[in-house]
Amino acid sequence: MQYTTTASRIGAYLGPIPHWFYFTPLRKHGLEWSRVVIWSSGIGTIGAIIGVVIGVWMYSPSRKYRYAGAPTSIPYRGQKRWHTVFGLVFGVATVTYAFSGMLSMDPFPSFNDRVQQRRGGGEPNVRSALHGDLDPNGFEAKHPKQALEQLGDLQVKEIELMAFNGEAIYLARLADGDTRVIPMRGDPRTGFDQKDIIRMVSAAADGRMTTRVLNQYDRYYLDRTRRLPLPVILAESTTGQQTRHYIDPKTARVVQTYDSSNWVNRWLYNGLHSLNFPWLYNYRPLWDIVVITLMLGGTALCVTSLILAWRVLGRKLARVLNVNDTREPTLSEDLA
Repeated sequence: MQYTTTASRIGAYLGPIPHWFYFTPLRKHGLEWSRVVIWSSGIGTIGAIIGVVIGVWMYSPSRKYRYAGAPTSIPYRGQKRWHTVFGLVFGVATVTYAFSGMLSMDPFPSFNDRVQQRRGGGEPNVRSALHGDLDPNGFEAKHPKQALEQLGDLQVKEIELMAFNGEAIYLARLADGDTRVIPMRGDPRTGFDQKDIIRMVSAAADGRMTTRVLNQYDRYYLDRTRRLPLPVILAESTTGQQTRHYIDPKTARVVQTYDSSNWVNRWLYNGLHSLNFPWLYNYRPLWDIVVITLMLGGTALCVTSLILAWRVLGRKLARVLNVNDTREPTLSEDLA
């Protein structure tokens, strides 16, 4: 079910466990855990917004303040000055990161329910158009053992029974992640004919979809690790939902689907949280440099805020303790 090492567990305690509040006493109570994460990220978003507003409000382009005898744009010194500098530089990114993190928890289910109710209606079923009904009797023409023999020395990890255009097909998955298509009649091949896929989708769509072949990732279909297959066939509907189906011609499977109800998750969560914008995501190590820089700046902003908060709490605690010590000393204390 799960395999861990000492290194992976240490990494978990330093990364995803505190990041997602995956502490067992809390996480085993799903509803309470969800509320804690949503409220924490919501409060963090509001706090970051207030900080940015105050920082911009106090900033003086004309350098009307004095610091160490010289004009300056920031009226603070010490940790508060550093906190203001980090906030002015990394504050907006901190706001968007906290807010997009809250969106990952689906904090507005009623809104998403209304969106789901508006979906459908007139959208062609691309998966059904490509595969049709699977008839087990169609595989009698070629036993799976014969299909494996046709692949020769290739290391097959899995063989799947599927249909393409209503006809029985074997789909073999190899050890290296590649695939082979084995028809009931004929030799194995590396994939399906792109023209056949486009023709079948167009026929099912009846003019409600446009199709084209993509040889590179676009703004919705993208992968930093380059594991998603290319080329793919993009079938995009012309209806109100603007559904986008990305079809792998090697397997005739829809590998990803987007429609107009996914834009919040795509841009406000994945976009803002992972910065997977095509103009940045497709260029490494530029993406890594930008993300790591923002993470370090956000960490510095958090550290300085904790220091300032601790100082405020320390002063308040000192006042409380001093008030408690103003009582009359007892005889034993006088003798001591």
